[in-house]
Amino acid sequence: MANAFIRRLEQAGTLADLEQKVLLSLEFDTQELAAHQAIIGQQAEPVLCLMMRGLACRYATLPDGTRRIAAFLIPGDLFGPPAGFPSELAWRVGTLTRCSVAELPRPDLCMLSSYPGIKRALRWLMRDELNRARAWLLNDSQASLQRVAHLLCELQARLEAVGLAGQDGCELSLSQADLADAAATSHVHISRILQTLCSHQLVSLGRQKLTITDVRRLRDLAGFDPSYLAARRAEFEPDDLLVSGLT
Repeated sequence: MANAFIRRLEQAGTLADLEQKVLLSLEFDTQELAAHQAIIGQQAEPVLCLMMRGLACRYATLPDGTRRIAAFLIPGDLFGPPAGFPSELAWRVGTLTRCSVAELPRPDLCMLSSYPGIKRALRWLMRDELNRARAWLLNDSQASLQRVAHLLCELQARLEAVGLAGQDGCELSLSQADLADAAATSHVHISRILQTLCSHQLVSLGRQKLTITDVRRLRDLAGFDPSYLAARRAEFEPDDLLVSGLT
């Protein structure tokens, strides 16, 4: 799964052979976690993590006790509390499926940042997360059917970019509750939405699996434009805070 990290970084531009070798030589302290476990909670240590396998999410618990998912995390994603900010933040990170998560010490990140291609890619990751956050905000204004379709399209496109999905379809180990909390809709309504998508042969439901069966038509329904996921080579002035403060 180190290759997923490399493919994620190469979305910002091709890495030199030496930079790829450095990334492949990293030794990670990897933890295996079951589904629905906390990775980062309110009292988390300020450690940076790398998703190696599985699907996780960034979420908050609202005052009424309900959960709101604000981002999905896939293999190759870096996440953790921003450097210089308190760890007692409302946003948490938890697993949605069985996951492998590796700790990436900040000294190692600083070492990686000495390589120009990797440094550029780490900064791009920051911009990519901001782009996705903006897209989620805009998606919240859509009707619930289109909103759910958009979330599924984004997941398929992101997984395809790191070699974990095909152009024609994608299998997701997402529960209906997870989708409901990401789309800000009720668990009853999400079931109706998925039935509608199934009736139009856009997705299919199996045992704890959701399969996207027609990517093109699902994108048309969602009005999904993947260009915000393909922005490349952010031209930033050197700013170590962007690298050390990756979220």
